Amino acid sequence: MKAIWHGQVIADSDRTLEVDGYRYFPRETVRMDLLHVTPKTENDLKCPHGVQFYDVAGDGARSPRAAWSYEAPRAVMKPVDHWIGFWEDVEVT
Repeated sequence: MKAIWHGQVIADSDRTLEVDGYRYFPRETVRMDLLHVTPKTENDLKCPHGVQFYDVAGDGARSPRAAWSYEAPRAVMKPVDHWIGFWEDVEVT
């Protein structure tokens, strides 16, 4: 599986996991240099899994909050602890 953003592969792994309809990539398979931590919103702080969103940015382009990770996952989300999920402008194929 690959995560592609603006024609650029930003994650590539043959061991992704799908949880609740989203595909997650192990952190070591993600171009973390293109992910930038975003400040947590009030809703983010209410998340029981400790969500952290990231802007995806590079070469003058930016997709706000297009990636996320769970820092303190519970129950069903445990298998993707600190893995990265994508949405919005990031195509997962």
